[in-house]
Amino acid sequence: MSRALREVVFVDGVRTAFGRAGPKGMFWRTRADDMAVKVVRELLRRNPGIPPERIGDVIFAATAQVGDQGLTLGRDVALLAGIPQTVPGFAVDRMCAGALTAVTAGAGEIALGAADVVLAGGVEHMGHHPMADEVDFNPRFVAERLVDPSAVTMGATAENLHDRFPQLTKEAADAFAVRSQERAAAAWANGVMRETVVPMNVFSDEGWRAADHDEFLRPDTTMEALADLRTPFRPGGRVTAGNSAGLTDGATACFLAAEETADVLGLQPSMRLVAFAFAGVEPELMGIGPIPATQRVLEQAGLTIDEIGLFELNEPFAVQVLSWCDGVGVDAEDPRLNPYGGAIAFGHPLAATGVRLMAQLAYGFRQRPDVEYGLTALCIGMGMGAAVIWQNLGAGH
Repeated sequence: MSRALREVVFVDGVRTAFGRAGPKGMFWRTRADDMAVKVVRELLRRNPGIPPERIGDVIFAATAQVGDQGLTLGRDVALLAGIPQTVPGFAVDRMCAGALTAVTAGAGEIALGAADVVLAGGVEHMGHHPMADEVDFNPRFVAERLVDPSAVTMGATAENLHDRFPQLTKEAADAFAVRSQERAAAAWANGVMRETVVPMNVFSDEGWRAADHDEFLRPDTTMEALADLRTPFRPGGRVTAGNSAGLTDGATACFLAAEETADVLGLQPSMRLVAFAFAGVEPELMGIGPIPATQRVLEQAGLTIDEIGLFELNEPFAVQVLSWCDGVGVDAEDPRLNPYGGAIAFGHPLAATGVRLMAQLAYGFRQRPDVEYGLTALCIGMGMGAAVIWQNLGAGH
């Protein structure tokens, strides 16, 4: 039996402010699942045209699926947020592409008619669950040389990129980091982030406070200051805290819907899903993953890189973005690339980041009706990449 697939649209997306992981961070005394509940409740509040009982599935991602971000996270968060018990949920893990994979999984449900509306997102409390904590790596990985030992340390993989592509210098990485901080500061000052960031009251050692601003913003960052930072992953290396994303706590969530359902409910979606692709690469060079993923998704969509008017690319390390620029033919200073800043300034709470990229792209689409297509992409630990192409539903208006 053949049947037509339904078009999938992005209705709305929000995130918490992103906090510094650890005892000094604003979310240290806040549970991960409560962060996720906060963005879900805000999403419901902002979209009263979506009856909660119409949600077909709740999909939440986390890289560390233990402790306060364990259980079956989608179901856990749905129940805590007051979504009817009749709405199911589940959890996914694709490390840094967790929320992005939650979106593509939900899009598949919608396209095939299994759901009309899906709530997707991600959460990562890296303060409570540091990277690789409670992970038992199979010794065969190293003993049988299945992967290089550096593959399990993300900063080491970034140093590997500098080695493999010597034209990607530390100076170029630092310059990109400065631009990211400048653009993020401008986005906060201009009210861009207030469109997507949900303030949250949290408890701290000093009492209750508002978590309403990203903690990694450094608007006064200069090339001179970055030049003197230590290189923690290698003596005399090129990767520093200044040209990398910090360890971060945060949560994101978004609504997806069938285009026909959005029409029936009177919703105003901002973008339509065109195509998505995942790719695998050498684990010790995980940062190049978005290159083949971007090439694959462009081929699927029948588009060229020049037809993409906005790019939202994750920035775990500046050198990773520079490698993507070289690989797909985009200038690192191109105004289409991360116009509102990126993870170097905001932070990168692993599984949550994908929806942040989408929410920023949706905002960019609203501001740029001349742009028809945009791309969200990121690299993924253990050697993968992901890319999604979206169409601006406001294009030409």
